[in-house]
Amino acid sequence: MSFLTPALDVLDQHPRRVLTLVAAGCIGLLAFGMYLQHVVGLEPCPMCIVQRYALILVAIVAGVAASLSGAKGRRVGVVLMGLLALGGAFVAARQSFLQWYPPEVLSCGRDFYGMIESFPLKRAIPMIFKGSGDCSAIDWTFLGLSIANWSFLCFAGIAALATALLLRRR
Repeated sequence: MSFLTPALDVLDQHPRRVLTLVAAGCIGLLAFGMYLQHVVGLEPCPMCIVQRYALILVAIVAGVAASLSGAKGRRVGVVLMGLLALGGAFVAARQSFLQWYPPEVLSCGRDFYGMIESFPLKRAIPMIFKGSGDCSAIDWTFLGLSIANWSFLCFAGIAALATALLLRRR
């Protein structure tokens, strides 16, 4: 465990830096998601959109917690960040499960034209922003893992980091 000592010392001595790095990491992940969507052409599914919202909320909470001067407020921010990361990890795990065991009938989202034809415009517009990709499709992989798998690992890492921050501060 002695090789972990420097990392654990950073958690003790510089929790603001750790929270700032979490916020920056989330922003980087969101930027990569936008790159995959707008440059590579991958359409996000509804579960991907939920994971993006979770990343946005984790980044905001981590940034706000990093800016707080009091340890108590920062602790509340770390707890909230961990809970949001657990929520994101749950959605990513569910999507990974759907990718490993695809359902017989796809029920993840509707296509654009079907929404416009089936619903009034004021109901169709919000649906458009919910994503249109298939949640069980694997469109991109890196080192054998899908986007949902990587998302789960990132969220789980953030939740573990939040737990370590809470336990080390005691």
